[in-house]
Amino acid sequence: MSAAIREVAEVYLAPGEFRFATCPTRLRTILGSCVAITLWHPERRIGGMCHFMLPSRVRCSTALNGLYADEAIELFILQARAHRTEPEDYQLKLFGGGEMFPELQRHVPYGDVARLNVNAALEMAALYRLDLIAQDMGSTGHRSIIFDLCSGDVWVRHQPIRTRH
Repeated sequence: MSAAIREVAEVYLAPGEFRFATCPTRLRTILGSCVAITLWHPERRIGGMCHFMLPSRVRCSTALNGLYADEAIELFILQARAHRTEPEDYQLKLFGGGEMFPELQRHVPYGDVARLNVNAALEMAALYRLDLIAQDMGSTGHRSIIFDLCSGDVWVRHQPIRTRH
């Protein structure tokens, strides 16, 4: 009796990358202050992940860029519709937004990038009425995540930064 062994494609996403795929695929990335958005369609077992670095930009081109939260969500919407599905049918999970330098005092006008990214991800979820079923955002340190498109599971390893306080 032999069981069919499925070969799982492993895809690593660098900052700013976006990938939409089908089962059997695992998407992985490492996050600091960046945020990963995962969307999964439980019936079709398709979905995607992005690794965005900033909430938005002043657009100077028409090409969407996964570096930015607002554009990454638009990429997801386009892919969902290209696969003849509706964005509302996907399960959303959000990860990252860890403060990487908690001991530093900020004297910059744009503030805490990690917090801005977390807020942008939550705002995009609300704006597009996406079904947010899980999140692991904020705190300090980095996260390694693996997203399995066969099951929709996301494995997270969070390594917080110890502070003196």
